[in-house]
Amino acid sequence: MKRISVLIVDDISDTRDSIRRLLQFENDIEVVGDVGSGSEAILFAEVERPDIILMDINMPEMDGIRTTELLAQRAPDCSVIIMSVQGEQAYLRRAMMAGAREYIVKPFTGDELSNVIAKVFEMDQQKKDVLGYQIKSDTNHKRQNSEIISFFSTKGGVGNTTLATNLAVQLASSGKLRVLLIDLNLQFGDVAVFLNLIPKRTIADLTQSGVIKYSEIQSYLLTHSSGLQVLAAPTRPEYADLVTAEHVEQILKEVKDKFDFIICDNISRFDDVSLVSFDVSTQICLVLAMDVPTLKNAKLSLEVIEGLHHTSKVKVVLNRASKEMGMTPQDVEKSLNVKIDYEITSDGRALVAALNQGIPFVTSHPQSKATEGIKNMAKKLMSAHNQAVKSEALDQELGNRRPLKGLRKVFGF
Repeated sequence: MKRISVLIVDDISDTRDSIRRLLQFENDIEVVGDVGSGSEAILFAEVERPDIILMDINMPEMDGIRTTELLAQRAPDCSVIIMSVQGEQAYLRRAMMAGAREYIVKPFTGDELSNVIAKVFEMDQQKKDVLGYQIKSDTNHKRQNSEIISFFSTKGGVGNTTLATNLAVQLASSGKLRVLLIDLNLQFGDVAVFLNLIPKRTIADLTQSGVIKYSEIQSYLLTHSSGLQVLAAPTRPEYADLVTAEHVEQILKEVKDKFDFIICDNISRFDDVSLVSFDVSTQICLVLAMDVPTLKNAKLSLEVIEGLHHTSKVKVVLNRASKEMGMTPQDVEKSLNVKIDYEITSDGRALVAALNQGIPFVTSHPQSKATEGIKNMAKKLMSAHNQAVKSEALDQELGNRRPLKGLRKVFGF
């Protein structure tokens, strides 16, 4: 008989050890791992697929409820049992709405825990037997219409990372899309800081791990509470030299069919890494601010991008748009001879407060003017993505019909 594989998730190591000891004498249960955070739980579950996940409800960074919601999307074949000291109905209701299969109140005995695990596992098996198939995750599903969006600015300080981070969070928050944010500012990348994430392993560590395959990349990704996955920049400037353009090209090749949107936050210069990012991108978001030096550099950048034959990919994003800047968006368009695709209205107070808290402003200030601009941007991107998915589905359906059409001609029906 197959042993029930169990993952323990709790931010207190002593608690994890205690639970492991409670289960060590159960012949039909095997503890296959224990982790201390929600993001680690998601990464483990996506790779190892444990039958049962014992999830603490109160954890820093990402609580058990939000982690359970994300697991329902990322590893739906894993069943979650919430563990909590709170036994109130409100907590039980929230856990079940998030996708948990059962709820057990601490402290509990070994018998109580093993009985709950066995009960949930048995119900899962019965469900699979009745339906006649194994529940499958879409983790390995290939996305033919994935968008790779490179954010690029002509100089630092115009809000490139802020916009890339907030757009990524907004897209991921829909719960319908898999979104990856890659920090390619290899010396001084701030994506993890903007999201209040602490990277244990970064893109530099990944490049030193050997052959770069998606199965390996997964273990280097951080998971934000929005569902966004992040590949962080090196933690020290000198580690940037460990990452080459060839590494970045291989990483993008491996992840491009695993996510709906991949957003690259590039450094403000045309280096080998940025050029690789531009080559594989479907869109290049050129971020501008309303000042003369930025516009001068933007004009030069557009000329370089034209020389690289990427002009058709460029989307111009005007950040911190304001009437107080001494020029209008129309002046910017006339100066650069381009059309502004997106405007993000200036809202400095909201942006600074959000940055200092490590919370994206689309989350901390959902009613701000800047958030409105990001939501509009995300809405357009999602609309184009959905249209592409529908077109692909239609093409596939028509392709499936063609053989039948040929048979009709042959046999006259």
